[in-house]
Amino acid sequence: MRSTFPKEEKLKHQKQIQEVFAKGSSVTVFPLKLLYLKWERGDSNFKAGFSVPKRNFKSAVERNRLKRLLREAYRLNKHGIFNKTEGNYALMFLYLGKELPSFPDVERNMRSVLSKFLSREANEKADS
Repeated sequence: MRSTFPKEEKLKHQKQIQEVFAKGSSVTVFPLKLLYLKWERGDSNFKAGFSVPKRNFKSAVERNRLKRLLREAYRLNKHGIFNKTEGNYALMFLYLGKELPSFPDVERNMRSVLSKFLSREANEKADS
């Protein structure tokens, strides 16, 4: 599997993002929150979006840097969820912290939130 983040895997449409916020479930490992929604449509198994609130980071430079860090951490660790889940998911990552973290911290939090997502999905699959 190639560890890239192609256009087909990006969650971009406003209606899809609103649907994830309205109907999705969430997993939180501070300072990251993952909203996810299983859906039937889509050409790719996962579509991911990233958001950093303007309330916590007034400077666009800081918000964009943090989104780049989140995308890179996701790109490097997405192989773990691609190989262990079935179905299509829309993922929305929110950064809840108030301070600009280093990349190792972001990557560690990304691994934690993705593993928590996998365990929650395994539990839901076992229940049904």
